[in-house]
Amino acid sequence: MISLKFSEGGLIPVIVQDTKTRNILMMAYANEEAVRLTDTTGYAHYYSRSRKKLWKKGEESGHFQRVVKIFVDCDEDCLIYEVEQTGAACHTGYRSCFFRTLDGEITGEKVFDPEKVYGKTGH
Repeated sequence: MISLKFSEGGLIPVIVQDTKTRNILMMAYANEEAVRLTDTTGYAHYYSRSRKKLWKKGEESGHFQRVVKIFVDCDEDCLIYEVEQTGAACHTGYRSCFFRTLDGEITGEKVFDPEKVYGKTGH
């Protein structure tokens, strides 16, 4: 296995791409344990900087990411998880976290109501 270069905080950025559509679904961070779990289980795991904990994508929403392949960039400090996405990637209910332009135009597809999944408190 390649020796990854994690930041001083022990994290590495992860870009998530849909294996069929090639659309970028989200960007998150992973620590060493999250990368190891992703590699061994075949399901995407990340590290939440705000909650300061490891999490498996879909553990609350049911919108899992089955990882088909993991790519490493040339500097070994960024990853791409190529995934089969169940439901939506974004906690706001959109298929992708990149659902709007810089001008605020909504271009993405909303596939679930986050209030019904996460309650009023959100993600």
